[in-house]
Amino acid sequence: MKMKLKSTLTTTYQLQHAKMPAAKKHIKIVKKRTLNATTGSMRTISTHIIICALYIVVMGTKRFHRHQSDTYMCVDPAWRKPKGIDNRVRRRFKGQMAMPSIGYGSNKKTRHLMPSGHKAFLVQNPRDVDLLLMHNQTFAAEIGHAVSSRKRVEIVAKAKQLGVKVTNAKARVTTES
Repeated sequence: MKMKLKSTLTTTYQLQHAKMPAAKKHIKIVKKRTLNATTGSMRTISTHIIICALYIVVMGTKRFHRHQSDTYMCVDPAWRKPKGIDNRVRRRFKGQMAMPSIGYGSNKKTRHLMPSGHKAFLVQNPRDVDLLLMHNQTFAAEIGHAVSSRKRVEIVAKAKQLGVKVTNAKARVTTES
């Protein structure tokens, strides 16, 4: 079930009222300051730019389990292609478990994208945030789970200084009071 959106939807009204289930739209609002030539005053104009004209559609989140891994404890659930001559899963009989195929893949342009339109980049220390300086529109920093609260504060401050989005900025930083 791949859904593609051509560049016919240009206005934000059309994007908001498009009927597409389980999909995310990517619109970036850019504010520009312009000088009015007649009055000499500054005014702010906000324009909408479509970051990605395709919708994010997650094709399959279910894991594929190995045939008969639910029956036998010695058969690991990690996927292995069945190779027997009489195997009903390999022969794709009705009612049997599905085998992985290329049709379950997500769109290459929207693969690994979060709803914000960024890809996640794991950060363990403040120096890792420097790597995202030129890629802050594409990647967002995600602080690792084993990073201490003191380092988290430093990482969030560095990311704010460089204009990098942090997905879990509030984790383990707030105090109880």
